[in-house]
Amino acid sequence: MSARTVIAVGDSPRYDVIIIGTGAGGGSLAHRLAPSGKRVLLIERGDHLPRERDNWDSTAVFVKGKYRAPEFWLDQHGNEFPPEVNYYVGGNTKFYGAALFRLRPEDFGEIRHHGGISPAWPIRYEDLEPYYTQAEHLYLVHGRHGEDPGEGPVSAQYAYPPVEHEPRIQQLSDDLEKLGLRPFHLPIGVNLSQDGNGRATHSSACIRCNRVDGFPCLVRGKSDAEVICVEPALRHPNVEMITNTHVVRLETDATGRSVNAVVGRLADGSEVRFAADVVVVSCGAVNSAALLLASANDHHPAGLANSSDVVGRFYMRHNNLALMAISKEPNDTQFQKTLALNDWYLGADDWDFPLGGIQMLGKSDAEQIHGEAPRWAGAVAPDMPFEVLAHHAVDFWLCGEDLPLPGNRVTVDGDARIHLLLDEKNNVEGLKRLRHKLQSMLGRLGMHEHRLLSRSIYLHKGMPIGATAHQAGTVRFGADPAASALDVNCKAHDLDNLYVVDTSFFPSIGAVNPSLTAIANALRVGDHLLERLS
Repeated sequence: MSARTVIAVGDSPRYDVIIIGTGAGGGSLAHRLAPSGKRVLLIERGDHLPRERDNWDSTAVFVKGKYRAPEFWLDQHGNEFPPEVNYYVGGNTKFYGAALFRLRPEDFGEIRHHGGISPAWPIRYEDLEPYYTQAEHLYLVHGRHGEDPGEGPVSAQYAYPPVEHEPRIQQLSDDLEKLGLRPFHLPIGVNLSQDGNGRATHSSACIRCNRVDGFPCLVRGKSDAEVICVEPALRHPNVEMITNTHVVRLETDATGRSVNAVVGRLADGSEVRFAADVVVVSCGAVNSAALLLASANDHHPAGLANSSDVVGRFYMRHNNLALMAISKEPNDTQFQKTLALNDWYLGADDWDFPLGGIQMLGKSDAEQIHGEAPRWAGAVAPDMPFEVLAHHAVDFWLCGEDLPLPGNRVTVDGDARIHLLLDEKNNVEGLKRLRHKLQSMLGRLGMHEHRLLSRSIYLHKGMPIGATAHQAGTVRFGADPAASALDVNCKAHDLDNLYVVDTSFFPSIGAVNPSLTAIANALRVGDHLLERLS
């Protein structure tokens, strides 16, 4: 690696900005600050993800969970579960599906759902729109604005054309249009150049394989935060990074108004301390909240930034279903993640409340299906081998909005263990109806009508509380310090130099993948910090 690496021993110099975490929030923020000349330190809990054949092995990634963090959180009953988190440079973007959607303008306002109210944001879609465009261009998003009639106004077209459908998915798109629906090309961040037939060119980093979704990219063709932001940032002499350093607490000065020490634990158990004019927490919604709670002191007895008692509360993670339909004709698609459908995002002709959206998932293979088999007993034909089933699989991701309930929360105990309380029946009726919409169309889409199977291995082996990939909320921003932890610039109301820049700031989550919004907001906060530091 061409960058300098901090050696975490002895006294450390003072930095202008410390960023804790290198994922979509922290990595993107570092990229925005890097050209400024300000001294920036990135602190990453993990190491660089090893590049090895297992990166693309379904059994290693999905069945054995080789790259999942070796830790357990506790549910409301005190039972342990393995969360879907990965501690590597680039954070969870190393494993995300790179589906980079904008929230709709309506998502920034109050929306009435069947299960309750999705609250308004303190900023509007128009405030974030320029940064959405910058984020799309930075992360090499391929798509075509204007295909989804429900999207908001845009200031610029995607810089890269959509990833072309392969024949079976093109047929699916055509069949959906015949039903009067409006499918569109899924916006996806990949470093891909295509020839006239949609195939990857000889010089393309992305090879259009079947390993984009849930796998780390062995050929660096996926737009993850390490490749897109962290490595370019580290080429600047003013940016440094330390890895394998778990930040365990933040300490404040005598006034309690400023963070004056970032305390980390090294792999050998020893502690190291850093200081900066500005401290940014970007650990992911659960771990960011846990760090603030674990940093309680006499000035902040309930945890940092928590005079409002909202830190850790209002945890969200979407209501999701990963489903596999069985095509009557073989599905030879490799790069399947190219289509989305939002016709029922805000409601339907037979229901007044939002349902959510449908996207394609990465293509199932025989190893994943073998891992699912015990949960599918009796649901598939016994004479259909796994390889044949995989060859006919068409995979869908259904995403509905869950609501920010104060009782859905993160807490830490005296041993600093994370507890996650979650109402798994929160606003699920819309998702049920969305599944029914898809199921009712299968016969007209060239699928077997009564075979829509849950891919629970994709959603953490059927344990909904463990499916934390879309985590958000927990340190919400707002105009009222009594009802929020952060102001509109994501600075803590209670402290002068503490910011939280990941998905924690979301007051609501919408029904699309949160990554692009986290990236866009990081760029927005980056501009605010550049002005502050100047």
